[in-house]
Amino acid sequence: MRFGMFVPQGWRHDLIGIEPADHWRVMSDLARAADAGPWESIWVYDHFHPTPVPTNEATHEAWSLMAAFAASTERVRLGQMCTCMSYRNPAYLAKVAATVDIVSGGRTEMGIGGGWYEHEWRAYGYGFPAIGERLGRLREGVEIMHQAWTTGSATLDGKYYQVDGALVNPQPLQQGGIPFWIAGGGEKVTLRIAAQYAGYTNFAGTPEEFTHKSEVLRGHTDDLGRDFDSIVRSSNFNTILATSEAEVAERIDAIEARVTPALGADGAAKFVAEYRNGAPAVGTPEQVVERLREREALGLGYSIHYFPEAAYDRSSIELFEREVVPALQ
Repeated sequence: MRFGMFVPQGWRHDLIGIEPADHWRVMSDLARAADAGPWESIWVYDHFHPTPVPTNEATHEAWSLMAAFAASTERVRLGQMCTCMSYRNPAYLAKVAATVDIVSGGRTEMGIGGGWYEHEWRAYGYGFPAIGERLGRLREGVEIMHQAWTTGSATLDGKYYQVDGALVNPQPLQQGGIPFWIAGGGEKVTLRIAAQYAGYTNFAGTPEEFTHKSEVLRGHTDDLGRDFDSIVRSSNFNTILATSEAEVAERIDAIEARVTPALGADGAAKFVAEYRNGAPAVGTPEQVVERLREREALGLGYSIHYFPEAAYDRSSIELFEREVVPALQ
């Protein structure tokens, strides 16, 4: 199994109490630690407002961070899970990503999806079109980026996007263009886009749901004449690791206390509910290895881990590096 790690950027209320002037130091230190460790990749989220509800806490912009990480790390690959297609013109996004790929020496991944955070869309003036339009924009945007990265220019007279000879030079360093991670489990549209363009998919759910989505993806690849096994399936996991279940509970209590001033008591309780109720990557190393092995047997090839404590305490990350990664890598 291959492993990625999210770097906290504030979106999930994970920089609370840290002065803005110190945010980059915290993020860049974690990125460099991952660069020196067993992680294949680091990731950020493409959002503008915090979740699960908008607050005045910080949220740093994803592609600005991508460029900064490109310049400040040496080995680890760089991704976003996932870029919202409609937040940026796709020809412009292709240009941005190509530049990041060059700065990084060819280490950029393109996580891309249709977008979902309605409050954020409306606040930034994007409206909030129906899911069909959002996925239509995704399909056309991926085609534009694919053209740009494989030919140096893009032309499309689409329903949602019109570009006419948009030049993207220099092209990305990676042969064939920047790898696409098509995020989401929509069965009729998203997974079909993935079957056509993706090197990676990203969807989650129970083992039963993961198996079902995988079979839907297989059906699309069969229809398109593509090798199903050429697409790596990934999932994201919220992760808290400790040597005992009692310590895991203490860590969750500390997270709840940290976010209570921003979210209120009820909001904070809801915020940590997933961690308390059996998230697959919350527990002791033995428990987490067992659950990830179950998903590996179903075809999971890449797991990307979000550590809610990362900006404050790296011990959960370090335990994961010592005991989980070697057991599965």
